[in-house]
Amino acid sequence: MTTTSTLSDWMKQSQAQIETALMHFLPSDLITPTHLHQAMRYAVLDGGKRVRPLLVYAAGELFSAGHSELTRAACALEMIHAYSLVHDDMPCMDDDALRRGKPTVHVKYGQATALLVGDALQAQAFLILAQGHCPAERQLEMLQILAHSSGSLGMCGGQAIDLDSVGLNLTRDQLEQMHQLKTGALLRASVLLGALCGQQLNATEHAALNRYADAIGLAFQVVDDILDATADSAALGKTAGKDAANNKPTYVSILGLEASQQLAQQLRHEAHAALESFHGQSSTTARTQRLSQLADFIVERSA
Repeated sequence: MTTTSTLSDWMKQSQAQIETALMHFLPSDLITPTHLHQAMRYAVLDGGKRVRPLLVYAAGELFSAGHSELTRAACALEMIHAYSLVHDDMPCMDDDALRRGKPTVHVKYGQATALLVGDALQAQAFLILAQGHCPAERQLEMLQILAHSSGSLGMCGGQAIDLDSVGLNLTRDQLEQMHQLKTGALLRASVLLGALCGQQLNATEHAALNRYADAIGLAFQVVDDILDATADSAALGKTAGKDAANNKPTYVSILGLEASQQLAQQLRHEAHAALESFHGQSSTTARTQRLSQLADFIVERSA
């Protein structure tokens, strides 16, 4: 779909394409072990905004990437994200019963199956990405980015800091470091993988995309904290007020609601500013439109 279409239309078409691709890349629930495969599909399909796949597509648009490679990278990232949610919701972590408006995986299928669902989705993500057709050097770089963003120096590390921070009074810098890992790392990977589906990045391009990703990664978490404090469970599709109930440090608890809202707007401006380095010609400017619009969507969303 061209950049002349509205963001809403582009998102709906992209989300539909992602859903179809995920159905294809996930193991069939008719194949043994059927119970595990059914639970994997339950965890991934029919839910979520698909922000990470949308960022893959938007970054790929900037670098004229092929659709099939973008879809493969997008599905890999969504499976990593889904696995993290399955594990985060378990009693040993955040102990939540609601996700994307339906019972969490461990509630519906049991804790042992939920643990295996997360493990299997992580493996499936790397399998999908490894079977792509980008040049070998870029393929290896993409796998390294996904591994780094998912591991102890990325998403898992951020979750570990989050668990260790319950009841503590973190500074703003400490909170930012936690969320750069827990939330920001996978969003950054989405942007970088989308770009690498199109071409190898030079140092200037890489730095600009990192600045954009850092801004939207923090903005995403700031808005999450705001919504947790202001929205209800029906709107969020998950249990509202969990952070306060669990005595977790958030941007709202540290900065206050109004200052958090101002910070989200500041981060939106930083994301837009990062894209300006690509605006050397009108055609390139048009190709940053979706990345720009997604920065706005992340800040303005209501769920």
